[in-house]
Amino acid sequence: MNRITQCMHGRGTVSSVMRHRHKPQTDVPSNYLAFSEKYRPVVFWNLTHRCNLSCTHCYSKSGPGRTTEGELTTTEVLGVIDDLADMGIPLILFTGGEPLMRADIWDLALYAKNRGLKMALSTNGTLITPEIARRIKDSGIEYAGISLDGAKAETHDRFRNSPGAFERTIGAFAACKESALRCGVRVTLTKENCRELESLVDLSLSLGSSRFCLYWLVPTGRGSDSYTRLQLDRDEVIEALGILYRKAKETDPTTMEFLTVDAPQDCIHLLASMEKDGSEDLADARELLESLKGGCSAGTRVANIDAQGNVFPCQFARSPEFLVGNVRDRPFSELWTDGTNPVLSRFREKQARFGGRCGVCTYRDLCGGGCRVRAHAVEGDFLAEDPFCFLAGASDSDPEVK
Repeated sequence: MNRITQCMHGRGTVSSVMRHRHKPQTDVPSNYLAFSEKYRPVVFWNLTHRCNLSCTHCYSKSGPGRTTEGELTTTEVLGVIDDLADMGIPLILFTGGEPLMRADIWDLALYAKNRGLKMALSTNGTLITPEIARRIKDSGIEYAGISLDGAKAETHDRFRNSPGAFERTIGAFAACKESALRCGVRVTLTKENCRELESLVDLSLSLGSSRFCLYWLVPTGRGSDSYTRLQLDRDEVIEALGILYRKAKETDPTTMEFLTVDAPQDCIHLLASMEKDGSEDLADARELLESLKGGCSAGTRVANIDAQGNVFPCQFARSPEFLVGNVRDRPFSELWTDGTNPVLSRFREKQARFGGRCGVCTYRDLCGGGCRVRAHAVEGDFLAEDPFCFLAGASDSDPEVK
């Protein structure tokens, strides 16, 4: 995760991060969790693979045709919540599928709240009415990340394969605002919507979004089927990063923060842009990014539990080769702290012998070799270069910025 706003408007952030780094993660403000030295991860939990939509890029192949077969029962989920609470997990992000389709979502959230856990929700927003927004807020969920993949109804509805989805999603932001539930925009940028990025940012601000989180496409789930057709090229990536940088520069950091996900190398463009601008925050930004010791959080600060209880290093590392274990066989806390687990060991090895451009890149210590899931899916090799990296050369000392 590349925290653009925190780096760009970071005066005082470094001292705050360092002050919180050794505290229990449950006492660390959510905006500093990415910089924690602890390996108790934020858990992305796919409570169900059922969904009322069937989106083109869905990493879990969720949709109306999925059933409850094999899903963790309410009792099993409560047991996992107990384990996560005892472990001191800093945040659970309930996702899906569409998590609001799980009938016991309110019971699960209230139980987690009573166990002292912080929670967020990842949703397509189409089921959020004013009443549902109030229930989300009352259940203890503090934030809702709502997917919005187009500034126009035509674009969003086509991407979500559902006429009327845009209108219902826009209504979800109004409902959250009415209920004083903090919410943000989640965008997966592709060739079909990249020309609407600036308009999407403006729309997000008008909707009262507190966060603009841009996801890059990863070839997993249905995203694998459309990856070649939808993935951006180098020039499009650089243009998008330039727009985000400019918008973050213009936007009051207390109004909306900007982030990108699934490409740790984005931080290289950010630092180059700040250096070009002569930013007073450049030194602090570099120190913050260096504190991550390699940008990818998979297997360290991030974990995934799917609807059947399978544990993966992140929500996109879902192929059989990346299976850590299952919570039905062994508690999550034991799986995550098992130093002999071969999958976690691979993701945690920040000095691995990467191939291609990543193997000789001078920025590798900052980005950690990009996204290993993308390298594995596209190149067939976990240690191959990240094919999505925008850097023109292996040791590009002057990244292109716009």
